[in-house]
Amino acid sequence: MTTKTQQIVFIDDSGDPGFNIANGATTHFVIACIVFNDTLVAEETAIAIKKYRRSLGFSDRSEFKFAKSSDAIKIGFLKIIAKYDFRIRAVVVDKHRIRSQELQTSHDSFYNYFIKQVLLHSKGSLKDSKIRLDGHGNKLFKKNLTTYLRRELNNRHKKIMRNMRLVDSTQDVLIQMADMIAGAIRRSCDKNKPENKIYRQLINKKIEDCWEFK
Repeated sequence: MTTKTQQIVFIDDSGDPGFNIANGATTHFVIACIVFNDTLVAEETAIAIKKYRRSLGFSDRSEFKFAKSSDAIKIGFLKIIAKYDFRIRAVVVDKHRIRSQELQTSHDSFYNYFIKQVLLHSKGSLKDSKIRLDGHGNKLFKKNLTTYLRRELNNRHKKIMRNMRLVDSTQDVLIQMADMIAGAIRRSCDKNKPENKIYRQLINKKIEDCWEFK
């Protein structure tokens, strides 16, 4: 008997879409896709994350966030998830390279465009995927994003997205996993921090593609 698998992709970002770098906006923005080819493996990974959370004495409502976690927690988290079968596709945006006025001034356009880019440039590895995104933004933004991605990603020649759901990261540890991975990749862009490579080294073998947008 053959078990039917379903590709599922969890997406989150690190950094911000702002361009006022002199006043604190991040120099880089990262979107990370965590791709599971088997929903059962995704469930097993989620259970491992929940067990790790309990081992730390955190409540079941506690959320893993790269920016708010200690070095030890980040390292422990990344070591645990690295045992499971998933792959990472990411885009790294150096804002100094962005010339589009629309992308510089509209946060929604910036976010939507780079979500599309990371999913579209998958070299055929993303097919008929269930997409799960951190559900920030208002109702109109969510509706517009869903419509935009369906139009841009699917046509009669290819179907990248089966469906998309925006989920509450506080309730979904695999979205939290995407946050931790996006944070690890963005930290590797920060040449001023001595630990900038430590976190990414723990997940390097899982990275199928980390595209530096130019």
